[in-house]
Amino acid sequence: MSGFVEKPEPIQVPGLVHLHTGKVRELYRNEAGDLVMVASDRISAYDWVLPTEIPDKGRVLTQLSLWWFEQLADLVPNHVLSTELPEHAPADWAGRTLVCKSLNMVPVECVARGYLTGSGLAEYNESRTVCGLALPEGLVDGSELPAPIFTPATKAAVGEHDENVSYEEVARQVGADTAARLRQATLAAYSRARDIARDRGIILADTKFEFGFDGDELVIADEVLTPDSSRFWPAEQWEPGRPQPSFDKQYVRDWLTSPESGWDRTSEQPPPALPEKVVEATRAKYIEAYERLTGVTWS
Repeated sequence: MSGFVEKPEPIQVPGLVHLHTGKVRELYRNEAGDLVMVASDRISAYDWVLPTEIPDKGRVLTQLSLWWFEQLADLVPNHVLSTELPEHAPADWAGRTLVCKSLNMVPVECVARGYLTGSGLAEYNESRTVCGLALPEGLVDGSELPAPIFTPATKAAVGEHDENVSYEEVARQVGADTAARLRQATLAAYSRARDIARDRGIILADTKFEFGFDGDELVIADEVLTPDSSRFWPAEQWEPGRPQPSFDKQYVRDWLTSPESGWDRTSEQPPPALPEKVVEATRAKYIEAYERLTGVTWS
């Protein structure tokens, strides 16, 4: 079992048609046919969307995405049309709403990895490969890879797990030309972002992009390079051979798997509400990531 502990009721807004409730975002269509994407303060862990929200998280994700879209603009165009609130939208949508082009989305999670961890580490330990790509001996948790690799995954429904697939499988699904363009754009965007983050004392271990087509043009969509879609590690604490401290949901994961939560993640039971100290620590980490990357004080 997994999914939403408590599925939210989408807000109905005149002039907008609600399309989809995702783990974090609500998706609407406006009368012009554009998408309206609203980032909530929801947080997910272990394939569950938790019953507790993290204040400001939706705004942090949205503002950080916008900053990154600018940093990548000469490499790949993005889907943002406007950050203005749609008419009749609730005031609290301010700062966390994007009006975007409606794209023909490619059904592939485009993951780039520069360091070994997570599901990549698990596969490497079994077969010395990640998504079928051979890697050298002697790598450990947190090792930097000889060069960044493109390790795609199939996109899963809420509560399901994305599944790593080979490049050949992507080429079979979307065609060889599109697969090559996805790989090139993913690795170019990752390499640029890795260098920017490194200059600010942050290691970008891996990240996930989503792309769509506007006619023949490949466009980057959804959100980019936030603590929800990326692993950011403080560079000064990087030490291969152990799990790395990170700017993401680590506090949430650690608490859920601790005796204090009383939750057994192998059971069918949904996870409990988060205590205030975990909420505050998680909010602080999201804001610290935003401030360190952009150089802008959060307000």
